[in-house]
Amino acid sequence: MSIELCKEGRLGHFKYAVLDFDGTISLVREGWQQIMVPYFADELMRTPGGKEMGYDACYLHAREFITLLTGKQTIYQCIHLNEEITRLGGTPLDPQAYKDEYHERLLRRIDDRLKGLEDGSIDPETLTVPGSYDLLQMLLDHHVTPFCASGTDEPYVLNEARLIRVTPYFGKHIYGAQRDYKTFSKAMVIERIIRENHLSGEELIGFGDGYVEIENVRDAGGYAVGVATNEAERQGIDEWKRERLIRAGANIIIPDYRNINELEAFLFPNA
Repeated sequence: MSIELCKEGRLGHFKYAVLDFDGTISLVREGWQQIMVPYFADELMRTPGGKEMGYDACYLHAREFITLLTGKQTIYQCIHLNEEITRLGGTPLDPQAYKDEYHERLLRRIDDRLKGLEDGSIDPETLTVPGSYDLLQMLLDHHVTPFCASGTDEPYVLNEARLIRVTPYFGKHIYGAQRDYKTFSKAMVIERIIRENHLSGEELIGFGDGYVEIENVRDAGGYAVGVATNEAERQGIDEWKRERLIRAGANIIIPDYRNINELEAFLFPNA
């Protein structure tokens, strides 16, 4: 069975779904950790405390706090870097400067993917979590309205959603990070959905590969599906993700959406 049950929860009454974007639907930015973690580790190594720790310890420390904040807007990881540099005796830059530099490095990595999607030389399906289109259609077939809530800046999310051809499934319900980061969070999106539609928590289902979105859905009383995709190979489980998704409180863990019929039967047992 491809579904790992972690916590019991009420099934089959869902009306709205909140889905993370990167790593949950899109793989356009696959490998972003390989950009952010060494960059942050290098910045920590510039501090007196970082030099004492050594590079390996700085790398592991950066990876840990980046992972715990995955799902939040990127600026929060940069704010934490700023705080850690101060703690280690360094003089930090403004968090926005770290975010801008990281994003420039990431865009250089994914530029060929974006160009290939735009000119048609890359099949959009190859840059999605397997079964994503089937998942989104399945939700719509069960009259579940999907919302996309991403920690990536909104203009980039809108463009990349268009390139991998998932915009029609979400319509206007695609939300991303704002320059004024305090005006957006996934928790805010969830709270708005529940408030505006007079929902109980059990009518909400969430899909995500990060600690934050799983916690947000669980805190709202919803059902949390942890998507522990091995992004590089597009198959199997990423054990690093799996461990943290379980710790965050996921109800179930899945590798992807390939076995959509099994997942549908599990989530909608009375359909």
